[in-house]
Amino acid sequence: MIVGVMTAHLSLQGVMSLKGKRSIVKSVIGRLKSRFNISISEVDHQDSKTIAVVGIAIASNDAQFIDRQFDAIIGFMRNDGRFFLGQVERETF
Repeated sequence: MIVGVMTAHLSLQGVMSLKGKRSIVKSVIGRLKSRFNISISEVDHQDSKTIAVVGIAIASNDAQFIDRQFDAIIGFMRNDGRFFLGQVERETF
């Protein structure tokens, strides 16, 4: 079994409240879960209005599949106009 783990930093400019931030983050998490069948959660900066960090995990028997999925997820997040995708860290075990 091969496991891929990725963290992605989201910059939410123009968000004025935690309620607004959580609305965007929950929407992104739900869309990614349903489209890519992954495990995902907000893992850091929960009390910040303008920054979110999400953690993503994928289990597979093919490392190339995990890399392709991560590439597709990054592309999907970059095309979402509600936030700027910042630092992304990927590891495969």
